[in-house]
Amino acid sequence: MKKLILLLVCMFTMHTMVMADNDKPIQVNQLPAKAQTFINTYFKDHKVALAKEESGMFYKSYDVVFTNGEEIEFDKAGEWKEVKCRQSEVPAQIIPEAIRNYVKENYPDARILQIELDKKEYEIRLSNRLEITFDSKMRVIDIDD
Repeated sequence: MKKLILLLVCMFTMHTMVMADNDKPIQVNQLPAKAQTFINTYFKDHKVALAKEESGMFYKSYDVVFTNGEEIEFDKAGEWKEVKCRQSEVPAQIIPEAIRNYVKENYPDARILQIELDKKEYEIRLSNRLEITFDSKMRVIDIDD
C-alpha cells in the first residue's frame, strides 16, 4: 500500500512539473474580451509582437508584448495585473487617482513606468527608480529604491 501511495505521489509530482509552465502563443482575438477591450482602449496605436497564454494546474494568465517593448499581463478573466511601459508611461486612466495625486505631489518630475495590482495592493515603479507600494486604502506601505 505504501508503494502505491508513493507511486501516485511521484506521478502527481511529475504531472505537475510538466504542466507547471505551459505557455503557448495565441492571437489577440483569443484573449478574453476584457483584455481585448483594454488593449483597444489604452494601447490602440501599439503593434502586438506576441500574445501568449500561460497555464498551469491551478492558474491561467495572458501576456501581451508590444513591438516597442511595453507589456501587459492579464488574469484568466482578462483583468490587467501588470502594465510595463518602458518607452512612455502607464496610461493615467488606469492608475487610481489617489496614486496619481501622490506621485504628482511628492515626485512631480517622475513618470509612472509600471503598475502592478496584486491582492488589493498596488505597486508602481517610477522613472526615478523608486518602487512604491500602496495598500487597498491607497496608503503608502513601502518605498524601495
